[in-house]
Formats: sequence, C-alpha cells, structure tokens
Amino acid sequence: MKSTAKDYRHIQFCDDRTQVDIEQLQTLFKLAAFWARERCTEDLEIAVANSNPIVTAWDGEQMIGFARATSDGIYRATIWDVVIHPDYQGGGLGRKLVQTLISHPLMCRVERVYLMTTYQQKFYERIGFEYNESTTMVLYNQPLESLPRTEEIPVEQTANAVSVGG
Repeated sequence: MKSTAKDYRHIQFCDDRTQVDIEQLQTLFKLAAFWARERCTEDLEIAVANSNPIVTAWDGEQMIGFARATSDGIYRATIWDVVIHPDYQGGGLGRKLVQTLISHPLMCRVERVYLMTTYQQKFYERIGFEYNESTTMVLYNQPLESLPRTEEIPVEQTANAVSVGG
C-alpha cells in the first residue's frame, strides 16, 4: 500500500533574516494569508528589518514558509505572520516553523509569548498556546491630532526626571 503522506525531509529552515526574499514573501502572503494580501514590498522590508527572530522555510530556491516575532528576550514576545504555502499545508511544516521560532535564543527564555490569530486557534493550541481573552486591546494608528491630549511636559523636565531615577 502506497503512503499518501508527503515527504518534507528536504525542506530547509533558516533563521537568517538577510535570506528573506521580499518578492517571494509578498507572493506567499497573496497565496496563503488573507490578512496580508495587500502588503507592499516597501512595508514588508520595514517589517522584516524590525523583527527578530525570523524563520523561513525553503524548498530549494522557493520560500514556502515564513514566521516572524518581536521579543525582548526575557519577558515578552509576540509572533506575527505565520504562513505556509497552500501546497505544503497539512504536513507539519507550520508546526515546525513555529517551534523553530520559539526555540530561537531570543524566544526560548521568554516568560510570555503572545500570538494573534483569527481562525487558527486549534492549530496553535496543539502546539501549546492557550486562549487568553484578557489581552485583547489594540490601538489603531491614527493622526496625532486625533489622540486624546495630555498635559505636555517640557523636555527639560523630562530629562531631569529621567536622570534623577537613573
């Protein structure tokens, strides 16, 4: 009897952000990430440059998986943009991608790792994430003039306050 399971032993995982191919990443998002289909290459370059760690999955020269995080290395981290090419889904590569990300030195000691997902809660629960309804606040970027105003503190006072405690 022939097995229908796909053999993904040849897939390579990479945690070197300089290896991220932005055009392939944009294509991957268009194919597999409804929440990121409209992202432009310029914005993706900024996101990649400001994220650490980043893990990619490769089938030869084709990027077939991507995940990124932001982390302080000890207290908090957030995972963003986990995506696997549709032709490679269902074979454990998404799990391996996330596990590779959370085992990175900037993530493995973090007290709490946060993750936002719309429809994939069950997938992440199988990896060990738990549903948490208490961390659901968000601030949408808006022009500064529309934010509530607080009393402005002169720069000199701010600098003195910081130097006294520091």
